[in-house]
Amino acid sequence: MAVPLVDYLVLGDDPHLAAHECTGCGARFFDRRNACASCGANSFESVQIASTGTVRTFTVVAFAAPGVPVLFVAAVVDCDGTSVRANIVNCPPDPEHVHTGMKVRLTTFSIGQDGEGTDAMSFGYEPIDGPSPNDESTNGSGS
Repeated sequence: MAVPLVDYLVLGDDPHLAAHECTGCGARFFDRRNACASCGANSFESVQIASTGTVRTFTVVAFAAPGVPVLFVAAVVDCDGTSVRANIVNCPPDPEHVHTGMKVRLTTFSIGQDGEGTDAMSFGYEPIDGPSPNDESTNGSGS
């Protein structure tokens, strides 16, 4: 069994992200809203976000809170017009391997298990034509 770390990560045979789309203006939000920040409307519908995208901007994070492994790449990924903030995983964390315009796809990975064996699942984006997802030196857990 697995549970998502965030409520907008949908697990299963076709893992994807789901956003709340304003029915008034089409603005998309990952968190729950009472009203649209763009137009003030209060009606939303759930929409599936594209699982592939393009890196629009990124930074290599070298300093983090205690216990958070560094180096890692934090990025903004454009998924068919929806901006997603996520880490780039399964790729060495440096500008030689990550670049703006890079094509990426959604991937999920376990960030830990509870005492009953239930996996907590997170997500990131990996290069479409990059290192193998099984390369232990670049896995999503930062190990």
